[in-house]
Amino acid sequence: MLTKISVVEDDPKAREILVGWVNRAEGLRCVSDHGSAEDALAAIPGCKPQVVLMDINLPGINGVECGRRLKAKLPETQFLMLTVYEDSDHIFQALQAGATGYLLKRTPRAELMAALRDVHAGGSPMTTNIARKVVKVVKAFHQVAPPAPVATELSPRENEVLHLLAQGYLYKEIADALNVAVPTVNTYIRRIYEKLHVRTRTEAVARFAHLPVRGDVNARRP
Repeated sequence: MLTKISVVEDDPKAREILVGWVNRAEGLRCVSDHGSAEDALAAIPGCKPQVVLMDINLPGINGVECGRRLKAKLPETQFLMLTVYEDSDHIFQALQAGATGYLLKRTPRAELMAALRDVHAGGSPMTTNIARKVVKVVKAFHQVAPPAPVATELSPRENEVLHLLAQGYLYKEIADALNVAVPTVNTYIRRIYEKLHVRTRTEAVARFAHLPVRGDVNARRP
């Protein structure tokens, strides 16, 4: 079954390239593309894509606010930000608005297409340096909305995975460190989200400081 993708990008040439990449990628299909947030807000709810690839720097309403409004209408849709911004403020705002992943526009085509599949499968793909900054974003997150106490303990392996997420490891790096397959890591992360009652990597990492450390969490970055 094809994963339905909507693309929101104001640059016509860049949007044409992204749509072409999506339609040529195995298992993906672009169901709509939009040059502004206003157009996206009007059309995307009717298209019901499973993933929205969203630029931040849009004319008029920006991509973060567009994502926030669309997420309220389409809670099951995943939002993957694709932007030139890599500062903590933009990362924080995007994740708080409901974005599931955050990639920079210099991301290679194959990696971007893999990220679209990953986010639909329950992952939270991030460019490496963005993932490392998530820990800093969490500090701001604590100041705005301190996490509630966690009633359900994680399993030792889930604790290991969360520990590595908090250190900024990518999914593939977690898989290599724990000697498991990437889909297995995705399964662990979905369970972590369910147990912690969170929806994003940032929220999960924010809870990390409040959890007891269990299991062998000393795996090294490959």
